Amino acid sequence: MAGTSTHTVTHQPPPLVGYDVFTADRALTEAVGRHTAPDVREEVRAELAALGRAAGSGQLQEWAAQADGQPPRLRTHDRYGHRIDEVEFHPAWHRLLGKGVSAGLTAAWTRPAGHLRRAAGLLVWTQVEAGICSPLSTTHAAVPALRADPGLAAEWEPRLTSTVYDRALRPPGEKPGALFGMGVTEKRGGSDVHATTAARPLAEPGTYLLTGHKWFCSAPMSDAFLVLARAPGGLTCFLVPRVLSDGSRNVFLIQRLKDKLGNRSNASAEIEFDATWARRVGDEGDGARIVTGMVAATRLDCAVGSAGLMRQAVAQAVHHCAHREASGGKLADRPLMRNVLADLALESEAATALALRLAAAHDDGGEQERALLRLAVPAAKYWITKRCAPVAVEAAECLGGDGYVEESGLPRLVRESPVNSFWGGAGNVQALDVLRVLRGDPGALDACLTEIGRAHGADHRLDRAVKDLFTELADLEGVEGRARRLVERLALVLQGSLLVRHAPPEVADAFCASRLGGDHGASFGTLPAGLALGPVVERARPV
Repeated sequence: MAGTSTHTVTHQPPPLVGYDVFTADRALTEAVGRHTAPDVREEVRAELAALGRAAGSGQLQEWAAQADGQPPRLRTHDRYGHRIDEVEFHPAWHRLLGKGVSAGLTAAWTRPAGHLRRAAGLLVWTQVEAGICSPLSTTHAAVPALRADPGLAAEWEPRLTSTVYDRALRPPGEKPGALFGMGVTEKRGGSDVHATTAARPLAEPGTYLLTGHKWFCSAPMSDAFLVLARAPGGLTCFLVPRVLSDGSRNVFLIQRLKDKLGNRSNASAEIEFDATWARRVGDEGDGARIVTGMVAATRLDCAVGSAGLMRQAVAQAVHHCAHREASGGKLADRPLMRNVLADLALESEAATALALRLAAAHDDGGEQERALLRLAVPAAKYWITKRCAPVAVEAAECLGGDGYVEESGLPRLVRESPVNSFWGGAGNVQALDVLRVLRGDPGALDACLTEIGRAHGADHRLDRAVKDLFTELADLEGVEGRARRLVERLALVLQGSLLVRHAPPEVADAFCASRLGGDHGASFGTLPAGLALGPVVERARPV
């Protein structure tokens, strides 16, 4: 047809679609292999490969775009004027959330290698649409909080760890599976959880009426929520169901949905309690301790989620450059672009290695591993989530102008990239938590140093970085002003120790030279000369 010759599309890479997101990620598959026992290893790999094939399919990529492009909508009233407080999602949201539930992404507490396989699955599923992972995370994290009350745990835990997604708002006893949300932050905002929401005891033991406001409530269409309120005995944790046992709606007034930078497929709300029925979780006055277990689980999910976002950004960048021609050759083979891609790949692999190591520590359950988690989780949450945004932006730039166009998918990753550094406590909160543990929990520091020390003598730059860390730790006087510096160093030596022991030599060498040896600029693509960067880039290629 006349005039169509100018519309012939050439010189464009093929879309990254129809691939196995899990199996194409060498760093992830190797981490799963080394952290799973031989008797379940093949089962776990097969399960994750099936999830990876679904995640890389064109159908799910389309659903993800639909869920993000048509965000949830609040309906406060029905057509007759009755208050209903419902949030409507695009059908694609429910399909993706249902697949995440059926894949066991809320079932870590009941399965062999449950935390490791779930973390790997969450890392894969985040690469489809990260907004879906919020209710998966809060549901997973509710389990340790509920275990403070054996009766409530026995009632609710089978529903929370179910692989059945039931979106209907019905009495909990009629549902084969349930999701949990979380409401802690109040109008004053920030990390201070000293609630002003009031809890008035009822005649029936363990039941209360709540009155107050929550400034942030995650997943407001969940079946129940863990919240903090002030009872006569002090700050207390409560379970607030959306639907009561008689089928009537609990008083759960959604005031508005937050208009967020990213994470747009997921709803976050402000809510009011007005004589809202609730059940106490644990004892009065024990709320902060109980919620701490939930927060710790969500913090690890933040690190895992950011590792997943980084992996998808790097996979898109490497895939594009491996196919894009420039100056007579593949863009990925040009020395400068190879430096950029290798630098991004190092960040991604280090994040994956540390996140999966901490997930495996949950499965071990021993005191040494629990001590490691108390210090390493806030450090990892701080550092991995901080690195996500610059990785996503640089990866988008690797696509040139195409990376700034919505259809590429990179702008969605860029918008999503900072979210995990805000949720579960922002950077200063994590850094101060690390200081708190260092001052009051010597066993946690011992466990971290033992983990780091397993690579002693393997790389002189790592050894020197560990020595510098000891110097920082020896002087905690006035340390708050340099807390971020200390936490960054701790996270980097943990990552370096893992890569020196487990990654290919080219990856470990480049990481230690740039992140621990100080031979690195302020932007990506400034790795020093003399490193074998080709194998680092090829390892990150999603094939």
